[in-house]
Amino acid sequence: MDFPYGEAEIAHLRTRDPKLGAAIDRIGPIHREVDPDLFSSVLHHIIGQQVSMAAQRTVWQRLQTAAAPLSPETVAAMSVESLQALGMTYRRASYILEFARKVASGAFDLKALAEMEDSQVLAQLTSLRGVGPWTAEMLLIFGLQRPDVVSWGDLAILRGMRMLYRKRTIDPAFFRRLRKRYSPYGTTASLYLWAIACGALPELTDPAAKRAPEKKRGAVHDR
Repeated sequence: MDFPYGEAEIAHLRTRDPKLGAAIDRIGPIHREVDPDLFSSVLHHIIGQQVSMAAQRTVWQRLQTAAAPLSPETVAAMSVESLQALGMTYRRASYILEFARKVASGAFDLKALAEMEDSQVLAQLTSLRGVGPWTAEMLLIFGLQRPDVVSWGDLAILRGMRMLYRKRTIDPAFFRRLRKRYSPYGTTASLYLWAIACGALPELTDPAAKRAPEKKRGAVHDR
């Protein structure tokens, strides 16, 4: 299942931001898979923190096998050591176990998140150990499929903005202006900014990556 968006979102972004609109027309439809099972989505994101996609995929497959059928109860019945043996760090295993036990016991109500505003969901998710603001925002997108998420903490989003708008840096004020411009369809804009950051428009380079002028020979370094 892909993140849902269509002509209404595209038409809005074309009108509000012709530069992004032109990029959207050139790139075409984007298919990004979502996981409507929020429990598995949280686990998947915790596992994937600071590891390669290949490593995330391997550990995820091992967990699905070890805790089959995957549920809060089956994961909660495992030990930190058995989770760690699947290929994750001890800390990450403890986060997963603590989360699974909270959900299994009813201490954390995943179903209630669907009825909350984005800000409330972010507050609830970041109360969990192992879930920071960026992870919570990704869960808003790929778990709850919220339509208006543009993450300040996502380096690829910022890179896509630099490339599209030809900026050496994206400061908070400019970011806020863009996020307001995209609203209420910021997530669709995010999908295209990610694509741009990954080279969907080859002629767009990252202005921040330009080589700085070489210092004169013998110049004293600042540090």
